[in-house]
Amino acid sequence: MPPLSPSVRRAPSPAVAAAPMLVTLAAAALRLAAGLPAVAVAAAVAATAAAQSAPSDAPSVIVASAERRDVTPSFFYVGRVEAVETVELVARVEGFLERRDFREGGDVEKGDLLFLIEPAPYRIAVEQREADLAGAHATLKNAEEDFARKETLVERKTLARAVLGEARAALGTSRAAVQQAQAALRRARLDLSYTEVISPISGQISQAAYSVGSFVRPGDGALATVTSTDPIHVTIAVPEKDLIEARRQGIDLENPPVAPSLLLSDGSAYEHAGEFDYLDPSVDQATDTLLARAVFPNPERVLLPGQFVTVIVRQKQPVSAVVIPQAAVQKDQQGHFVLVVDRAGRAGIRRVALGEQTGTEWVVSEGLAEGERIVVQGLQKIRPDMVVNPVEAQD
Repeated sequence: MPPLSPSVRRAPSPAVAAAPMLVTLAAAALRLAAGLPAVAVAAAVAATAAAQSAPSDAPSVIVASAERRDVTPSFFYVGRVEAVETVELVARVEGFLERRDFREGGDVEKGDLLFLIEPAPYRIAVEQREADLAGAHATLKNAEEDFARKETLVERKTLARAVLGEARAALGTSRAAVQQAQAALRRARLDLSYTEVISPISGQISQAAYSVGSFVRPGDGALATVTSTDPIHVTIAVPEKDLIEARRQGIDLENPPVAPSLLLSDGSAYEHAGEFDYLDPSVDQATDTLLARAVFPNPERVLLPGQFVTVIVRQKQPVSAVVIPQAAVQKDQQGHFVLVVDRAGRAGIRRVALGEQTGTEWVVSEGLAEGERIVVQGLQKIRPDMVVNPVEAQD
């Protein structure tokens, strides 16, 4: 048989031409056998077919498929730590400070005696009021006996009725004097009790503002401050728009759908979980936010009032959503977009609405469907409507 002319080429047989497609189908079968989702397998087949049909000079780009997964939406806010209870201890009577029975910065319990204001003058006042009350009782007894005697004489018609009226008035005055003396005694005893400054809560006490021997009086300011430390509050300002959907569904603080956790200033996670217990009933017109408050256990006193923390608010139940790598998302004046590669290997712009970030991925609320391929690497090499050589990203 004579040799073929150099200008003549033999056409490939149908079996040879179909070989690449057979290899692709075989790879698809292996992926299905390995348990990969059918959507991912279909995307891989489409990518292989597009790569085989793309022009030899088409730029290669790395693509990934949009996936639908269960995600737990999270939102980040700056929070401030606040004490559940803070009490300023003030003098309610005047006098010299006789004792201070605590260590500054230490722990105190509810009912502990913290300061003692000189009690002697107030004990004397109590004794005086007790004497006044005894005198008033004696006067009352005499008035009662006098009234009874004169009432008998009037019945016998040996005494004018006008004299009985005077005795009745004196009896009423004596009874009032007893009541007045009783009130004065209660006031004196109350003032005496105020000489002992008692802690109304358990917590940590501040530095004393006055030393022993100082003269204090009501209105002089706080002697010291007691701050509760466990549990503790964390407050955040939540933008009003973040709560629109929650308000539509109804906000139940008895069983809130979200749970807060904390990141400390050094980046470490706070080990105790919290619960929301308060939400402002109105929007702050100056900031367009609502104040939300969570309560956290604080047995180790890691959290201190006034401290700033990062509050992570997560939904308790995961939701199904389409997610894509953050590297695929671009932004221009019109908003966020991605480059989508169709089955023919042609790239096109797709506008998307993004939700929250979950790790290194974005949740896509609108604009993409599960399984669509998007460019994650090589964005700088292509432009819209260009045919590309898509290469599946490796996990």
